Amino acid sequence: MVLKAVLFDFNGVIINDEPLHDKLLEQILIEENLRPNPAEFREVCLGRSDRACLNDLLYRRGRVVTDEYLDKLVANKSQAYLQQIAKIEQLPSYAGLNDLIFQLRAAHIAMAVVSGAVRSEIELVLKRLDLAQHFAVIVAGDEIQQSKPDPAGYLLAVAKLNQHDPSLQLQPANCLVIEDSFAGIAAGKAAGMQVVGVANSYPFHMMQRLSNWAVDYLSDLELDRVQQVFAGKPPRVQPAES
Repeated sequence: MVLKAVLFDFNGVIINDEPLHDKLLEQILIEENLRPNPAEFREVCLGRSDRACLNDLLYRRGRVVTDEYLDKLVANKSQAYLQQIAKIEQLPSYAGLNDLIFQLRAAHIAMAVVSGAVRSEIELVLKRLDLAQHFAVIVAGDEIQQSKPDPAGYLLAVAKLNQHDPSLQLQPANCLVIEDSFAGIAAGKAAGMQVVGVANSYPFHMMQRLSNWAVDYLSDLELDRVQQVFAGKPPRVQPAES
């Protein structure tokens, strides 16, 4: 099997913005006259869509809301996120990201973003980071009903990449997922894809236990070794120096 596409999560893989999301979610709960619990955000929200996250946070507090009300909360949070991002002169992306994208482009491997974030947030950040042109497809959280750990987003990315380039003839087994959360790793595996767990949000040993590959940093991912594994070849071992 050949590696043909790499599918990136967004928050926690491309942009280091989890603290901002926690702050905005806390603010929404306060505006709803509900008590926030900072420790709860990692458990309920990390790796999941804003819609799924807010629905569960409200439900845990005995609040059941309509779909329309959830839409309003998600829109309010997204607007606040865009306003905060606009104030940041240099967005905090992760070390090794640009180099990995360069390697993937050189190897003619397609790239997509699959995230629970709202599309407008993804597009703005990619544009600000000068990365938008490298991603043929974006699957955003406001475009699908299911949230990670459901595999729907990753499977939709395969379909969209094939629409973008029918000659790709992409299958889930041709895809590598890069994730930082438990929900995201589970989604990638459920889609029939191999997953890299990058230790941006959880310790390395947790990523190692759950994913096919684990790295501390994106710069640690050895693309040639990954390609060899996809091709069913044992990785080349460098000869020992005499």
